[in-house]
Amino acid sequence: MTVDTWGDIRQDLLETVGQNNFKTWIEPVNFSELKDGVATFHVPTNFIGNYVSQNYGDLILHQLNQKGADVQRMLFKVAAKAPAPRAAAVGSAKKASAAATPSVSATTESRDMGITGAPLDARFTFDSFVVGKPNELANAAARRVGEGGPVTFNPLFLYGGVGLGKTHLMHAIAWELQAQRPDLNVLYLSAEQFMYRFVQALRDRKMMDFKELFRSVDVLMVDDVQFIAGKDSTQEEFFHTFNALVDQNKQIIISADRAPGEIKDLEDRIKSRLQCGLVVDLHPTDYELRLGILQTKVDSYRAQYPELQLQDGVLEFLAHRISTNVRVLEGALTRLFAFASLVGREITMELTQDCLSDVLRASERKISVEEIQRKVAEHYNIRLSDMIGPKRVRTFARPRQVAMYLCKKLTSRSLPEIGRRFGGRDHTTVMHGVRRIEELRTSDGQIAEDLELLRRTLEA
Repeated sequence: MTVDTWGDIRQDLLETVGQNNFKTWIEPVNFSELKDGVATFHVPTNFIGNYVSQNYGDLILHQLNQKGADVQRMLFKVAAKAPAPRAAAVGSAKKASAAATPSVSATTESRDMGITGAPLDARFTFDSFVVGKPNELANAAARRVGEGGPVTFNPLFLYGGVGLGKTHLMHAIAWELQAQRPDLNVLYLSAEQFMYRFVQALRDRKMMDFKELFRSVDVLMVDDVQFIAGKDSTQEEFFHTFNALVDQNKQIIISADRAPGEIKDLEDRIKSRLQCGLVVDLHPTDYELRLGILQTKVDSYRAQYPELQLQDGVLEFLAHRISTNVRVLEGALTRLFAFASLVGREITMELTQDCLSDVLRASERKISVEEIQRKVAEHYNIRLSDMIGPKRVRTFARPRQVAMYLCKKLTSRSLPEIGRRFGGRDHTTVMHGVRRIEELRTSDGQIAEDLELLRRTLEA
């Protein structure tokens, strides 16, 4: 293969991926050498190498072989003007471990078998995963699998919403397996990549090669498996691959955004198979876990921003306000530190609110009066009609006052409007109820506990 061959392939890629994608991602990539079936390319940054490998790697590999180049895998290295990190390969004893790899690896492969997996992020290790009650079981199960010992539950199925740590744990398992059991063939990829490889094998009439390669791994890790739902042929092949690996007592780790039984258009036999192992839910983060994550991030930033001062209460404010997505939370802190460093100011509450105004607005979940009433009635095990109704017995009056207090604190509704939602009561009644709960909050531990629990439930 020559530079001219790469030039021809680039022209084909231009027509395939379009002008904008080509200019952004393909144009900066330069062919370096082809040796022992490995094509090496130089890229200006790790980020571009990672992106091209993950999104265009299979396409480029196909084009190379179409032009007659015998290429089994590709490496993307940062050009000599910048120090290039070593490329990490999962499942190879000769490659660097997670601890020795300071940045994202540009390629990940299953040994020398020609299966290119998704790149691993060196930040996503068990050491950097902050553990709390919502993710305690998921972390423990992932660590057990990462030891590479006897298969105790197969598959391990991790599920949860966006930004709760599924992908972090998947990467952490891969890094740990690489360190603990470098003899194992470990393949980590997304369900979308699995489907793409399947379609490519069908098109090139290489299904036997596809089957042999995927069935020869020791550990198969598939991220976002909900992607194959509704794609019948891909589901069929995934099912057979799954069965073949389980029959050989090979470990399978799967992640999705919901439980197996809740994935629409996923075949029942696959749902059943996925549920036969350990299914673990990563619950939405609680306040303590979010605060712990922020504190861990601050500790990692100290070396980068040693001169920055952080005012007390800022982290607590962010942990309280940005409650739905850890990625958004971490991104907000990164932006805050970078901004404060550029303008040379202390990170105060005022600076935080100015710098992150858009993030805080987007993260502000609108809680309705009706939602508060329903949750309070459920919490105290009374009927909603009794809480809103005219009865003044203590069993209903205290929950009613708690609900009024939460409506005042968690919504922008006025006192008269809140009163109308509680059976047409006067605003002075609402005011009295709010004041009474304010008093009890400091003197009655049970009321304080109820308020905190209800607030977390409503803001989750």
